[in-house]
Amino acid sequence: MIGYGSVTNGETLEMLIAAGWGILFAPYALSKFGPQVRRFENNPPAPFCIDNGAWSAEGGDVFDPFKFLQLVGRLGRLAEFVVLPDIVGGGHESLSRSVKWLRALRGTVRRVLIPAQNGLLPADLAPFLAEDVGVFLGGDTSYKLTTLGTWGEFCRTNEYYFHVGRVNTTSRIMACGRASADSFDGSGVSVFGNVPHSNAYLPKLEAARAAATSLNNGGSDPRQRSLFTSRGQK
Repeated sequence: MIGYGSVTNGETLEMLIAAGWGILFAPYALSKFGPQVRRFENNPPAPFCIDNGAWSAEGGDVFDPFKFLQLVGRLGRLAEFVVLPDIVGGGHESLSRSVKWLRALRGTVRRVLIPAQNGLLPADLAPFLAEDVGVFLGGDTSYKLTTLGTWGEFCRTNEYYFHVGRVNTTSRIMACGRASADSFDGSGVSVFGNVPHSNAYLPKLEAARAAATSLNNGGSDPRQRSLFTSRGQK
């Protein structure tokens, strides 16, 4: 199981890379982290993924299709996966948006993930999933925590890739491990990873990631294998 930290700059970014974490890019990176976008276009120093940017701290539907396509055009070729556009907490309306983009993007990037939002069940996503089409568990905190085990079992049984969004604590990382998630992401490690008074935030999360990985990988380190594999090839 690999952790992805939101793209950042300087020493914090280097710490993430050195710790074996991946980097998550969203459309805002085009204007805020241009040098890092260019750095990852060819021979990236770490695995990375692309989020669609529909979520923001301010809330509301802030998805920008033009910036999303621009980012995918620049980084999609080498990204481990691309999270399809969705509507935060949008249930079936969110799924409809994702399916439209699935038809447009599938086959142009390595793997796409369909976000599971509030109210959606595995049966709702099942018709669209495949080796190169996995699940991104989104939604609000209540939905995520109450359905994490269900989605994990469903993906494990059917060998679908399973990623969990907004994971910023050791307890959440361990929950991802118990659910056999392939990966997770969080912004906290990028914000606090190099803050002196943060009580070694990154090392704590990395220790939890390593422990959680051992729950479903038999103690193996996911960095010893290619990240672009099906669950059955782990």
